[in-house]
Amino acid sequence: MRPSRNQSLIEALGVEIKVRRLELGLSQEDLAGRCELDRPYITLIESGRKQPTISVLHRLAGALELSLAEMCGRVEVRYQATAT
Repeated sequence: MRPSRNQSLIEALGVEIKVRRLELGLSQEDLAGRCELDRPYITLIESGRKQPTISVLHRLAGALELSLAEMCGRVEVRYQATAT
């Protein structure tokens, strides 16, 4: 599978994950433990250097106490704000 060419969207996702993680007072290590991922992978997602699969997004949303739809909505708002 080819990576997305929409780097702004990937970065909006990473920023939103980090913002929500900090809202909950979680470290990257805490978040990684909650969704059974490695902390370095969380770092790569938050920095926009990795594009998670839909199953990983689902796990991240749950770990961040959001539904997948809520998380996608938050990412969309952030993405639209950067596109204007």
